[in-house]
Amino acid sequence: MTDVRALSLLASAIAATFTPAISQAAQSNSPDADSQSIEHVVTTSTRIAGDTTQPGIIVDTIGPEDIALTGSQHIQEMLNFVAGAGVQRGNGQEYLPALRSPVLTGSGACGGILAAEDNIPLRAAGFCNINELFEAHSEMAQRIEVLKGPASVLYGSNAIHGVINVITPDTTRDVHMLGYDYGSYGYNRVKLRQGKDFGNSGIGINASITRDTGYRDEEGVDQEKVNLRHRYNGDDVDITTGLTYTHLDQETAGYISGFESYKNEALAQTNEDPGAFREATALRIWSRIEMTLNNGDQLSVTPYVRDQDMDFRMHFLPGTPLEQNEQQGAGVQTQYRHQLSTHWSVDAGLDVEFTQGSLRQYQDSPTTGSAFLVETVPQGQHYDYEVDATMVAPYAALNWADGPWQVQFGARYEYMNYDYTNNLLDGRTRDDGTECGFGGCRYSRPASTDNSFSNLSPKASLSYAVSPQTQVYASVSRGYRAPQASELYRLQRDQQLADLVSVTATNVETGVKGNWQALDYQVSVYSLRKDNVIYRDSDFFNVSNGETWHRGVELSLDYALTDQWQLAFAGTYARHTYEHNEVLNDINIHGNDVDTAPKVQTNTRLTFLPDAHTQVALEWQHVDDYYTDPENLHEYEGHDLLNLRTAYDFGNGVTVFARVNNLLDERYAERADYSSFSGDRYFPSRPRNYMLSVQYDY
Repeated sequence: MTDVRALSLLASAIAATFTPAISQAAQSNSPDADSQSIEHVVTTSTRIAGDTTQPGIIVDTIGPEDIALTGSQHIQEMLNFVAGAGVQRGNGQEYLPALRSPVLTGSGACGGILAAEDNIPLRAAGFCNINELFEAHSEMAQRIEVLKGPASVLYGSNAIHGVINVITPDTTRDVHMLGYDYGSYGYNRVKLRQGKDFGNSGIGINASITRDTGYRDEEGVDQEKVNLRHRYNGDDVDITTGLTYTHLDQETAGYISGFESYKNEALAQTNEDPGAFREATALRIWSRIEMTLNNGDQLSVTPYVRDQDMDFRMHFLPGTPLEQNEQQGAGVQTQYRHQLSTHWSVDAGLDVEFTQGSLRQYQDSPTTGSAFLVETVPQGQHYDYEVDATMVAPYAALNWADGPWQVQFGARYEYMNYDYTNNLLDGRTRDDGTECGFGGCRYSRPASTDNSFSNLSPKASLSYAVSPQTQVYASVSRGYRAPQASELYRLQRDQQLADLVSVTATNVETGVKGNWQALDYQVSVYSLRKDNVIYRDSDFFNVSNGETWHRGVELSLDYALTDQWQLAFAGTYARHTYEHNEVLNDINIHGNDVDTAPKVQTNTRLTFLPDAHTQVALEWQHVDDYYTDPENLHEYEGHDLLNLRTAYDFGNGVTVFARVNNLLDERYAERADYSSFSGDRYFPSRPRNYMLSVQYDY
């Protein structure tokens, strides 16, 4: 892995070396004021700057005003504004994702949603982490974009249910901001945004430092995040270089057990896993090179490197082992656009990525509990493996536009290869080779091997402008995700080989968006069927013979009731069901609701603007009841939550924010779950809490 680490350090050195030189050259060759003010916007639906129209692809955006007013301590607070998103917060910065899906759980479930920052996936395709969005600087983002469903040829594996893309601000212009947040339960955050514009170049920083001692016993978060950016604008080429570094040191409070235990204030504050922790660092460096060629064709090339590692106490497993994982990698994203004629154009590209990953799981003390657990979950090393992964993905899309019509046909082909090396003894023995009783040890290590997966993802979409204010659209697409490394090589019980295939999804969607007088609206109807769904069966084998069906209706509204009153609404009604036969506890789950899949979720925000300096917003978040087990025998009752947020601009760049979260002091569960081992269990919410913020733009 030293080769990729060296590449990461080399990229840092190159950026540090050339930034001053380019900046000095820019000062002697500054363009006129008009060209300095041009912003090259790249969105989640394309890599070509300034191209914001992709037929049949709808991107929901959380903008800078909402981000500033929310002052979120967790990205889930902002994703509530998106219809179809149902992210559930865990403890600290942990969460479980949901986007047109049930809440995704399991070692590889994170592969259902692609998480990115500045269009660069946070993790390599085969090495996702269920909590990976804590490595994006969402707290100080310029905007957060959400693409739903497998809609774009730009994204392959891990984008079945969509993409959550955090866009960091362009700090290469003259920008100066200091901020401080102070909240309940020891919450403190310092924010800095500083930039310098040299004309046809610029450099800047976007940073935050967070300390949160927490509401529950022995919990807390220390977190630091920084974005660095450099910009160079030449006659025929624009180069933007970015660096993100994040560090998380978290003391974690786990589930509390017992039916509706979250309603008991004393129990809600307890921590049944006081030794749980998570410590993670992540570094990403990228450089986006955009060119307009002599014939008018456009080219975007984005090389990048990643370096990540994490230590994690697995408090939810018997014996509470320690997991240590890391990955280093490099890749490149490309997009080339050629105008064939007045109405026809083609987009094509090649994405390539190489990643070296490793995982170790070690238990430093004997297991406590039943004789079965003590014997089958031994002290010592459980897993120690390395995986070299190579991904190659060419894609192309043919576009046609004529008047109100826009049509796109495209496809992406992706080849993924894993070269897996087991550094321990093969099989389900202890690390010294001795056998466990009761049939063998819990953890099974497959022999070193290679696995490869190939997938083709066709897509077709169209849109029609009924009027300048109204657009209807429709799309048919196929998505996929290759099995994650943890699903292939982190086996249990008798399984010595995970014979898995890629998860596939077929999505059909139609909708309408537009505006009428003071109302902006968007309605979407979708049906997504997944095949080869990977799950752990009753024999503890990882298998890929599951089927699920996801369908729903989404509605988003922004309505200016008067000059002073505004209403925003994001709501979804959805069903997520098992479509395969599997018997659990004598119940065939075929047709059952997938667990942790509320049918109705809504977010309503009423904003009052009494004058040019004041803003007051009341938010109502509704989560419907949902089943907490596949058999649909246990459920959570749902909840309604009110939040109040205000902002006052004092002038001279000083703005003060005040927020009351959980205004009515509701006792609810951020997440509810049912385990056959522990019964009903919950991540309890915080009671009513406050945050006061001061921001100075100078």
